[in-house]
Amino acid sequence: MGVIEAILLGIVQGITEWLPISSTAHLRIVPALLGRPDPGAAFTATIQLGTLLAVLVYFGRDLIRIFVGWCRGLRGGEAARREEARLGWAIVVGTVPIVVCGMLFQHWIKNDLRSLYVIASSLIGMGLVMAVAERVGRRTKGLDRLGVAAGLWIGVWQAIALIPGASRSGSTISGGLFAGFDRETAARFSFLLSVPSVLAAGLKELKDEWTEIVGLHLTPVIVASLVSFVVGYGSIAFLMKYLQTRSTVVFVVYRVLLGVAILVLLQQGLLKPF
Repeated sequence: MGVIEAILLGIVQGITEWLPISSTAHLRIVPALLGRPDPGAAFTATIQLGTLLAVLVYFGRDLIRIFVGWCRGLRGGEAARREEARLGWAIVVGTVPIVVCGMLFQHWIKNDLRSLYVIASSLIGMGLVMAVAERVGRRTKGLDRLGVAAGLWIGVWQAIALIPGASRSGSTISGGLFAGFDRETAARFSFLLSVPSVLAAGLKELKDEWTEIVGLHLTPVIVASLVSFVVGYGSIAFLMKYLQTRSTVVFVVYRVLLGVAILVLLQQGLLKPF
């Protein structure tokens, strides 16, 4: 992989990681359209650390406030009932489903599920789920109503994002809307909930694939990660502002059209599943 390709993939990762359109799908589709091989699950998980850094910077104050409040809440009493402590436990509990599922289905996630047939189907399927969530969600709850039960519920939806093409933000925002939260709250918690799992996945892939990354892909990984950080920060800022006044319908339409286009290209033999 050359530097130019790494920059391109970094831009793709930065834009699509936090928009509800699936970064994994685009990191498979874009190279395939350019006639390039799949960069692999390890590369994808590693450069996610760049977009994770964007979350840490953008939501840094919130994360520090939640962590401090959660630590104080461990002592019990009034501190345990404060919003920060509740959000901390919501994040902890909400991370469990994706960790368990990631460990159980790691082989399929890295191999069979990266088929473009699976990705195209996931793009369409989750797009339709997002449309239903927009339709039936009451959108009456704010962050002050988010506790452990809601965290676990949204965490289950986050685990669905292990299927390439589903989208972490798409699935968790949908879960939040189904639970009655407004779009901004659903998106904000989606970003906060992503921190532990993305960090763990990225560090695990760095450890497991360190020899390969250092030997063949160190420069592209660094370049792609830096680019994804810068672009990812802008993507977060855009989505948070966008969802204050608009729905996710535009992303639904995009997902369905892209999924259908990929299926057509596969059927015509212009793209290969792997």
